Amino acid sequence: MSPKVSALDHLVLTVASISKTVAFYQDALGMTATEFQVADGSVRWALYFGDQKINLHQAGQEFFPNARKASAGSADLCFLTDVAIENWQTHLSDLGVEIEEGPVSRSGAISPIMSIYVRDPDGNLVEISKPSDS
Repeated sequence: MSPKVSALDHLVLTVASISKTVAFYQDALGMTATEFQVADGSVRWALYFGDQKINLHQAGQEFFPNARKASAGSADLCFLTDVAIENWQTHLSDLGVEIEEGPVSRSGAISPIMSIYVRDPDGNLVEISKPSDS
């Protein structure tokens, strides 16, 4: 039998400003930002949510190895929630975060989802989705 992967542990976002990115993902999406030290002694930032995390690389100072064409604003991310999309619309509006599209029905990895789309400080597309069955 061939080996296969089973889950996503983390992904990396290259960003123009760690502080602006941290503020957006904490305030708008409720993630927890943590500074951590790696084996080589360098300090990095990560955004935690559920059992996953997003490591942050400062544009122009990416950690090696990195994406071949690492650039701020090149990601398209979809996050799941169990909170009603209407609550997200109110929350984001209160923060002054513009909803670019939605709510719209989409096809998720496991089930149909209802989604809204916003942009983070680098212009990454951020989809917030509630599975239709929850």
